[in-house]
Amino acid sequence: MASLDGKVALVTGSAQGIGAALALALAAEGARLVVSDIQDCSDTARRIEDQGGEAVAIVADVTDNRSLIELVAAAETAFGPVGVLVNNAGIFGTLELKPLTQITEDEWDMVFRVNARGVFQATKAVIPSMKRAGGGSIINISSGTVLRGAPMFLHYVGSKGAVFAMTRSMATELAADNIRVNSIVAGFTASQSVINHPVMMEKIRPHTINARMIKRDMTPDDLCGTAVFLASNASAFITGQAINVDGGAITY
Repeated sequence: MASLDGKVALVTGSAQGIGAALALALAAEGARLVVSDIQDCSDTARRIEDQGGEAVAIVADVTDNRSLIELVAAAETAFGPVGVLVNNAGIFGTLELKPLTQITEDEWDMVFRVNARGVFQATKAVIPSMKRAGGGSIINISSGTVLRGAPMFLHYVGSKGAVFAMTRSMATELAADNIRVNSIVAGFTASQSVINHPVMMEKIRPHTINARMIKRDMTPDDLCGTAVFLASNASAFITGQAINVDGGAITY
């Protein structure tokens, strides 16, 4: 039996890249998928259906409470209460590398609004549905930049540090409702938006590969096994944890 049979999973930021890969992986293990993004994500839903899965695509903004309420309601109408939430929506591939002295307050607020506040808002919106499901698993996508203090990305690193910290607090608060909360600390991933960012590929990629024990690019698919594990009952006694997936670049 597939490890996620009968579960309803919602993945934010799943129009492309890491989010799309995670959605496809969860569906391949039997979950019924609600794929969501601020842009059209129907292609991800079609890909899931092409592989024999069930999916609906819903445009939603993780920084807008009304949009999130409508998203969860649509998920319940389509499949029933949500049992898995992957908080993947975030801003990274479009950011410019710049010293902290050149980051404007507007840029800072934009990154934190999506990367940190969006996780808070999406989690808050899905909790009532998870309670109706009898519990669930929330998976927050954080970043290895938090562990090594990557320069030139203070707004991004700060926002993902917030996700790292919120995961532990959420896990403590939601355990009584049988809701587990863990984070995946992802290494530098060659998603399409990163591949399309020449500065990142030229400046960050060589250094990152050299720092890894496994000397190759990390792809979105490298995160899928960990996400499936955390979404499934195989991790039923794991909560409040951060799992580092980066090819051995950072050990702790």
